[in-house]
Amino acid sequence: MTEPHRLSVGDPAPDFTLADDTGQEVNLYALLEEQQRKVIVYFYPAAMTPGCTKQACDFTDSLDSLQGSGYTVLGVSKDAPSKLAKFRERDGLTIPLLSDPQLSAHEAYGAYGEKKLYGKIVEGVIRSTFVVGENGKIELAQYNVKATGHVAKLKKDLGLA
Repeated sequence: MTEPHRLSVGDPAPDFTLADDTGQEVNLYALLEEQQRKVIVYFYPAAMTPGCTKQACDFTDSLDSLQGSGYTVLGVSKDAPSKLAKFRERDGLTIPLLSDPQLSAHEAYGAYGEKKLYGKIVEGVIRSTFVVGENGKIELAQYNVKATGHVAKLKKDLGLA
């Protein structure tokens, strides 16, 4: 196992095209160009688990204020679109959920690799959040974030709280 590559502020955001929970493809750079707003991309380990549910619900609850401040939110996991659709329906989620079963976007963002879990070193999804500016550059890169309270901290870090 190796340490994942980490992105830093100013790095170009790796582009990706991933299917959402309806099977529609979402391309990061096309979204940036089309919407002319910043994109928050967050990676989470698994749909319908307690921590990931809390985080997704927090993003959904904050979506109006984030959008009003010029941000789009994308949640990315390795789950299949069908599971993401169940997650959205079960929890009333309004944020787009993207499927990355090959982990290509996870790896490009350094959101998959070696991490500590209950004191053991394992390989898996590293809960991470990135803010991509309209210019396609990383404006904020946060690794190993906590599921609970993360959205409130993110909003504070972005000067929105």
